[in-house]
Amino acid sequence: MTATFRHAALGLALALASGFAAAQAASPAGLWKTVDDNTKKEKSLVRIVESGGVFTGKVEKVIDPDSPKDAVCKVCTDERKDQPVLGMTIIRNMKQSYGDKTVFEGGDVLDPNNGKVYKAKLKLIDNGSKLEVRGYIGLPMLGRTQTWQRVE
Repeated sequence: MTATFRHAALGLALALASGFAAAQAASPAGLWKTVDDNTKKEKSLVRIVESGGVFTGKVEKVIDPDSPKDAVCKVCTDERKDQPVLGMTIIRNMKQSYGDKTVFEGGDVLDPNNGKVYKAKLKLIDNGSKLEVRGYIGLPMLGRTQTWQRVE
């Protein structure tokens, strides 16, 4: 193998790897660690997946040692009432914004602690390593934001 060929192969491998990283950074699909707003304790792992341009997120693992592993959403008011939190879809119907490739909106997010469903906006930050999850009622300025950490 010549040195020129090796350099070309290495360059191609690096280009493919950086392209994959850029594609991952432009999508909220992946595994995210959630953190409690008040206590700053790690709460759960949420897997966001994409199907046909629509993103949904499910609780994949409860990691807070103080939370019961078999918790159910007793306070939910929709079809998720009395369903296990583990495996529950908490993010629904999110689509990429037309104006900003790092923003996803149009869906909702459930807070299983209080059973409330909020309109939602997701924004990738720090090259896709963090996700701002904003839940709100009415206008986005009337809500709160959690910052989730990408695990994979």
